[in-house]
Amino acid sequence: MLSFLKPSDQMFLNDLNRIGQRLERAQTQITTGRRVQKASDDPDVVSDILQARATLSRLEQVSFNLGRFTAEVNSAEQSLQAAVKVVDRIRTLGTQGANGTASGETRATLAAEVSEALSQLVGISRTSVEGRYIFSGDADQQPPYEFDAAGDPPFSYYLGSEPTRQAEHPNGTTFSVALSAETIFDPADPADSIFRAANNLRAALLANDQDAIQAAVDGLKRPATHVNRQLSYFGIAQGRLKEAGEFASRYTLQVRGQLASIEEADLTEAILELNQARLNQDAALNARAKQPNTSLFDYLR
Repeated sequence: MLSFLKPSDQMFLNDLNRIGQRLERAQTQITTGRRVQKASDDPDVVSDILQARATLSRLEQVSFNLGRFTAEVNSAEQSLQAAVKVVDRIRTLGTQGANGTASGETRATLAAEVSEALSQLVGISRTSVEGRYIFSGDADQQPPYEFDAAGDPPFSYYLGSEPTRQAEHPNGTTFSVALSAETIFDPADPADSIFRAANNLRAALLANDQDAIQAAVDGLKRPATHVNRQLSYFGIAQGRLKEAGEFASRYTLQVRGQLASIEEADLTEAILELNQARLNQDAALNARAKQPNTSLFDYLR
């Protein structure tokens, strides 16, 4: 396109346009508090900004997941604390039944109480959080066990699966925070199964067999220790989740600080730039106004 402006006029307009851009940029920084609004504002830092935002997005998701895991682990820990108390109750009932002075009627009553305690343990194994059975492993939409007092045994086989979900630490590593009800209450080794030990005691009490009752009471020791060991597992998991959550909070603050140092404007510098640009604009306009405005017609007068 042809231009009918003199070179000096074009240079003046170009300079004025640049000053206008400085004014606009400084005003935007003061208004928004941000130095980088678009890639063209500072192309050299675009990749750093994108990386920081991606990291913040990942940390947000990791923190959310850690919160869910924490809720589940806290519920698991509380449930197993209740289970330990039920196991202690079963052992107390067994000790009462093993007393040589206990009658058959008394032992039958104790057997009913042991059956109720076993039902409570099965109920604990069915603990759910947000619609998920936390002891059912990956098959968390169905309870891990069913209970039928008339059954032999009164508890079903394990209906869940192995827990393979892993909690992600903000540093990128993963760790397990779940146990299956099978591992806790009815592991592969029958000697560690509180379900089987309690049921053995119930059967011995019903049979009014003192030797069998004593053997069943002795058989409760290992399962009781096993359940307590699983309780400690969740205590450790709580500690790991707490540390991971605190790490995520610190890391998030660090990345936000890095992003702010890149994106956010230095308001003092922006105000100085705005004032300087205004002075330059006024000076340019005043200087232009003082230039003689002559044309060919002025010389032909």
